[in-house]
Amino acid sequence: MITIKNIELADLEQYAALCEELFESKTNTTRLKTILQKISANPDYILIGTIDAESQQLLGAVMGIVCMDTVGECRPFMVIENVVVSQKSRRLGIGKKLMSYIEDRARERNCYFTMFTSTAKRKEAHAFYESIGYPKGVVQGFKKYL
Repeated sequence: MITIKNIELADLEQYAALCEELFESKTNTTRLKTILQKISANPDYILIGTIDAESQQLLGAVMGIVCMDTVGECRPFMVIENVVVSQKSRRLGIGKKLMSYIEDRARERNCYFTMFTSTAKRKEAHAFYESIGYPKGVVQGFKKYL
């Protein structure tokens, strides 16, 4: 059985390994430990993972950040980041479960919409996002590394 839980310090090593699958680079676990502590103390951050109940293995994760808006009805929105499902666990409904869960948390917080970016080369992931209701081409995303 697959369960969803908040990612905590005890999950650091497994979470770092998942992040390495997504970004194809080593995660600084010393800094990650500090970040996980800050995230757990900030109610506007939601970092969840799917766990295989039998093996206690972390299979996937997603982070949502609730942001305030200053236009229109001034309702919050959620930025979704770091969506990852382990290679061996793809096509089992885990990504869909994670996205549904994070969207439910956004609705609970009266968010008007969710948004995220995805690296242009991740065509398979883009097909997945379209299949769960994120239409392609609605907005143009930009990212600048500092």
